[in-house]
Amino acid sequence: MKLWERPMAAILLFACIICGVPAATPGDSLYQLRLVLTDQAGAAATLDRYRGAPVLISMFYGSCPHVCPMLIATMQRYERELPEAQRGKLRVLMVSIDPARDTPAKLTEVAGRHRVDLGRWTLARTDAASVRKLAAVLNIQYRQLPDGEFNHSTVITLLDADGRALRQTSSMLRPDVEFSGALNAATAGR
Repeated sequence: MKLWERPMAAILLFACIICGVPAATPGDSLYQLRLVLTDQAGAAATLDRYRGAPVLISMFYGSCPHVCPMLIATMQRYERELPEAQRGKLRVLMVSIDPARDTPAKLTEVAGRHRVDLGRWTLARTDAASVRKLAAVLNIQYRQLPDGEFNHSTVITLLDADGRALRQTSSMLRPDVEFSGALNAATAGR
């Protein structure tokens, strides 16, 4: 398959050309996007902070009453399926689609409520324009409803150590065996 036949790769290549990203970053890497994320501790970093480790990435919002808690639980289930040594290699990044309300304090509260391992998990926010860019690259659709809540898709993306998408899943209720296999391979170093 040619690069331009892969939508995510084409979007990332276009972002690379516009943003002037260093050549060391693969052309189809999510790290081509030069987004500044602020994590639950208030620390700012770019996406390439995750270079060197496999990453599960998705988008959510902290006040979500239904789907986002299920999304977090699904990601926790995938990480629990891994042997402990492999689990230690995995990083998990959840980026808010609601930067106006998801302050670092709110992100810390969400992390505590869901008992995520903050040694490997990051809940982060970025500006609204960057949220749109990241959502487009990850194939996540969202829209804010009149009551302030969001309607959004639930897509989990597995990135390799260089930020390239290996696999995506939207399966929340049933384990995605192919996604689990790709996650196992990525964390085993195969």
